[in-house]
Amino acid sequence: MFSRRHPVLFFMIMMACCATVMFLGVVTLIFVSTSMMKTTTGSYQEPNGNIGVIEVTGPILSSKKVIENIVSFRENDKIAAIIIRVDSPGGGIGPSQEIFRELMKTRKTKKVVASMGSVAASGGYYVAAAAEKIMANPGTITGSIGVIMEYVNLMEVAKKIGISPVVIKSGEYKDIGSPLRELGDDEKKLLQQLVDELHLQFVTDMADAREMSDQEMTTLADGRIYTGQSALDLRLIDRLGNLDDAVQWAGDLAGIEGKLVPVYPKESPISFLRKIARTLLKDINISGTVTDNFRYIIN
Repeated sequence: MFSRRHPVLFFMIMMACCATVMFLGVVTLIFVSTSMMKTTTGSYQEPNGNIGVIEVTGPILSSKKVIENIVSFRENDKIAAIIIRVDSPGGGIGPSQEIFRELMKTRKTKKVVASMGSVAASGGYYVAAAAEKIMANPGTITGSIGVIMEYVNLMEVAKKIGISPVVIKSGEYKDIGSPLRELGDDEKKLLQQLVDELHLQFVTDMADAREMSDQEMTTLADGRIYTGQSALDLRLIDRLGNLDDAVQWAGDLAGIEGKLVPVYPKESPISFLRKIARTLLKDINISGTVTDNFRYIIN
């Protein structure tokens, strides 16, 4: 009866209730995340007996936080070795290259071991390859060394609904990849050159990091995926094992005597909430943009 007599007020009350429930949910998540951080973030117990573990999870869309963690562990004398734990299907070329470069710099002063989770493919492999040693599970999905660029052509749909594009541009190729017209042969050639150049960068970096010839890596870099077992046979990784095995291996390489203490970077509650969102979306193919129309992903 109340909802019939006072529909506006009833609606406002319902909205307020929903907002309260959402607020309590966020507060609960923050509380849980803070509690989890207290249990998962290690403490510096021994001067030279700790292994820093940095996680790269989900699509690689930004390198900022990962690089901050790498630098923090690299400059901390209490961290003797670093593990980069990768569980990612890939992502943007730029962020993957930035993390790769930072890890390559880091391995000059500290031992760096990559541990692959369920998947470390494409940009995920790009990141892992920067480690001095790579460990994966037999069933880890890795490889997928290559670059893809794609866009959707809506020209026929536009014709059916009566849309006519009007373009004013400053250069011949400014609207390259427009979804409202076909690509010209010269445009296809330009884009293919772009993809080939990016692929060459990928192959060259992987060959240098894995101490293989460019030709050897090119043979493997046709976009196919490999299991961890196959990757071991092809020298794309160095050993089979899980994260605990990687921690032990890193300790051995760093010459640590005594107990090994894995240490995770401290996270804010907001970072934890973002990680939850990333986990929910990890199976979605997310990529950056080359132009307003093209999508690209190391794949």
